[in-house]
Amino acid sequence: MSQQSPTLHPGLSDDALDVVFRTARTHNGWLDKPVSDETLHALYDLMKWGPTSANSSPARFLFLQTKAAKERLRPALAPGNLKKTMSAPVTVIVAYDLRFYEKLPKLAPHNPGFRDLFANNAELAEVTAKRNSTLQGAYLIIAARALGLDCGPMSGFDNAKVDVEFFEAGVERAGMCEEYVPGTIKSKFLCNIGHGDPAVVRPRAPRLDFSEVCHLL
Repeated sequence: MSQQSPTLHPGLSDDALDVVFRTARTHNGWLDKPVSDETLHALYDLMKWGPTSANSSPARFLFLQTKAAKERLRPALAPGNLKKTMSAPVTVIVAYDLRFYEKLPKLAPHNPGFRDLFANNAELAEVTAKRNSTLQGAYLIIAARALGLDCGPMSGFDNAKVDVEFFEAGVERAGMCEEYVPGTIKSKFLCNIGHGDPAVVRPRAPRLDFSEVCHLL
């Protein structure tokens, strides 16, 4: 009996790879072009499929769109990140939920013990939340580029100020869902999203070669 060969998924075209990686840039200036709520929903619905440990999905995303929301962020920004962030159509606070394990009965029904594993080990929960929320932040950038958006990720801000302002307040002030527990969500990094202004893009910085960072065993 002949066996069928496994189906191989075709790779993306060179044009698509250019959009997502090779010609994509970190943007510091933005065109006056809004990003719709529908686009942000589509962005999340794409990036959520990226893998995380135990399907934990610990990242939480706060999309700052209004002038009032941006003003709340202003005091936490480093001076060099102020102008580009205040002018961006959307600034995403990429954060992680230390109580992500409460969602595991839904996310990992195949292993009912996952919830208690993390709930009973705060150190493991924190390490898992930090690592996997960083992964999800990267998925966010890739998904945004795939949808025709530009990104400007950055870490030049005061995490403690952001956490107090956005995540240690009541539900209404934080803009989070009713299941949100104040103080259990921590900011990781920021990412401006919109349509980048090509007139203010700096020359691309070099990258390391394969031989400098990779080894084949």
